[in-house]
Amino acid sequence: MTFKVVIPARYASARLPAKPLLDIAGRPMIQWVISAAARSGADEVLVATDDERIAGAAIDPRSQQSIAVMTNADHLSGTDRIAEVAGRRGWDKRTIVVNVQGDEPLLPPALVGQVASLLEQHPDAAIATLSTPITSLHEFLDPNVVKVVTTKDGTALYFSRAPIPWTRDGALQGLASQVSFAGAQRHLGIYAYRVEALQRVTALPPAELELTEKLEQLRALQAGMKLVVAVAAETPPAGVDTESDLIRVRAVLGAS
Repeated sequence: MTFKVVIPARYASARLPAKPLLDIAGRPMIQWVISAAARSGADEVLVATDDERIAGAAIDPRSQQSIAVMTNADHLSGTDRIAEVAGRRGWDKRTIVVNVQGDEPLLPPALVGQVASLLEQHPDAAIATLSTPITSLHEFLDPNVVKVVTTKDGTALYFSRAPIPWTRDGALQGLASQVSFAGAQRHLGIYAYRVEALQRVTALPPAELELTEKLEQLRALQAGMKLVVAVAAETPPAGVDTESDLIRVRAVLGAS
């Protein structure tokens, strides 16, 4: 199996400006993400950005060459940025591309290969992604934790910020009284696309469900595209969204 990895990276961030360039144990964050992706088995790893500073830090540790692809500045999402890269590179419509988030320096490389393999195993699927079991009631009720419900064969039925599946008899006094989260799955924000599906989903207008939940994957789901989901081979540490996340990751990688 061959597949590509594209890491969308932008300079602006509401909570952590210049996030891809933040220093972690002597290296910019984007370099840690690139290193993880390079160990995944991908035949090519690229960084899609519209910022020259990020482009200057996007170096493949295997070749010591720049792997930056400069993209348009007006993209609304990382998926749009990746679609531009695929089009400019002339990748075949069957090529598998994995979207790796640029703020996950602790991402296990095995998960990148796993999500690419999942898409190859399901030739009728447009997109593949991963989940991990929810382990606490707090996590289940947290709207910042995206949940996913699937069929028995792993086809996605719905993604939501709401706590799903909801155990009716576990919350007799309303939302805060819920006591059950059995079978709930947390969605992980890593995706594998075939280029054909990537181009289709980025050509679609935002869907009603996507705008309601603020979840981009619902655009594909509402359009009738098949998404397959598998439980991640290992649970990845959280990415970097806040200053406290940055401190945690610096402690882990600084000690490694």
